[in-house]
Amino acid sequence: MCGIAALHHPQTGPAATTGERMLAELAHRGPDDRAQLPVGAHAWLGHTRLSLVDLDGGRQPLTSADGWALVCNGEIYDHADLRAELGEHEFRTSSDSEAALVLLRRRGPAALTRLRGMWALCAAAPDGRFVAARDRLGIKPLYWAESGSVRYFASELRAFPAAVRPAVETFPPGCWWTPEDGLVRFADPMPDPAELPSWEGLAPEVVEKATREVLVDSVRRHLMADVEVGVFLSGGLDSSVVAAIAAAECAEAGTRLKTFAVGTADSPDLLAARAAAEHLGTEHHEAIFDARRAVAALDDVVASVESFDASLVRSAVPNWFLAELAAQHVKAVLTGEGADELFAGYGYYHRAHAEGLQDELARTLGALHGLNLQRCDRITMAHGLEARVPFLDTEVVAHAMSLPEELKALQDGVEKAHLRRAFTGLLPEELLWRRKAQFGTGSGAQDLLTPYWEQRVTPSELAATDAPVRTREELAYHRTFRSHLDGIRPEAVLTRFATA
Repeated sequence: MCGIAALHHPQTGPAATTGERMLAELAHRGPDDRAQLPVGAHAWLGHTRLSLVDLDGGRQPLTSADGWALVCNGEIYDHADLRAELGEHEFRTSSDSEAALVLLRRRGPAALTRLRGMWALCAAAPDGRFVAARDRLGIKPLYWAESGSVRYFASELRAFPAAVRPAVETFPPGCWWTPEDGLVRFADPMPDPAELPSWEGLAPEVVEKATREVLVDSVRRHLMADVEVGVFLSGGLDSSVVAAIAAAECAEAGTRLKTFAVGTADSPDLLAARAAAEHLGTEHHEAIFDARRAVAALDDVVASVESFDASLVRSAVPNWFLAELAAQHVKAVLTGEGADELFAGYGYYHRAHAEGLQDELARTLGALHGLNLQRCDRITMAHGLEARVPFLDTEVVAHAMSLPEELKALQDGVEKAHLRRAFTGLLPEELLWRRKAQFGTGSGAQDLLTPYWEQRVTPSELAATDAPVRTREELAYHRTFRSHLDGIRPEAVLTRFATA
């Protein structure tokens, strides 16, 4: 939805010029508007806007009658419920983000656990009170640094001044910070097991129906917008399920869903996506790339994704062309991110973690904010496009993690059989039971990129470097990362895949 930047100084007012420079680095995240506001003597808030909800009245920073102000990056999908609960008289706009502002003012930061959505925010009052916070899974990014008693906050690493970069760290998901209380965790990535329902003794059909209903509800909420929302469609199970639900919702509203796919010519993902789009009757668009285009985009991709992890960059390249295409047609898209971590979609889960599967699912879900979600956010926002992740809705996560391990085990060698059965009839059998391919592999990206960098970086260069890399490919990406983000400490801001 946007980019945010904020400054807090406990003694004297922060320099607005510093904030303005930070905000300028986030212009791509919010091409529709840019605004800033000093709040009292100790805070400055800035916001770049991608207008999706309340197009006319939702400009940020949002303010209240008592002087509180807020900038929020993301979406609050239950804002209508919160309005009804908190009282419509408390609101000045129709912006979903205002629900976070009213909630903070009325009930304090501990109440942020009520927000259902993806968000990172900073809020301040004229009397010096200040709050920074991030959603429980870290779906939306937030970084911070302390330098010379000033606290800096921003949506991306590139926004921080050069002198501050060595102090930059990831703001942890599910936490809020105030000058008085410091960093406080208000929500864990995983729900409390004691609060989850038991499915013991129930027929499989009952559980499958519950899975279907919670996902349909989530997709419906994630379509919330005053503009058109599309779907990234890889042809795999997860994105096809999201597209099928969204297409039905659009048809009911009298519109036609737009879907987007990417790959090398005749790659598996591209062919499967065409079949899914044809079945669903969507307005389908494709982006085709080759080695020349992939290599030419690498510098921009690494700079945008703000990582040099080989697996992350490799999968970000096709996403780059996909986001570029989608941004020409819509302002927001739904994706299938998170389904594999909830329903055990990766082969290694079953090879290495057949015992204790739920623990490994929880671990990888908690790390998503620095891996797949980082790629998803950065690559789309580089093109002024918002990505939404209905599988990572709070209620969907709680439901999925309540399912017994045996429902997530391989069945006849096929992963996610429970999820597939839950959507029987919504998709053709050949799509519903299509075996999983990694996005970078299914789109054709891996075959194009790895040989290129193996030719460009020698084994002796890898052996001689002190950079925190594991392969020649990563060393090449690290050089680009360092040229754009000199001073940033990778160990303070990056999550790495186990293998490169």
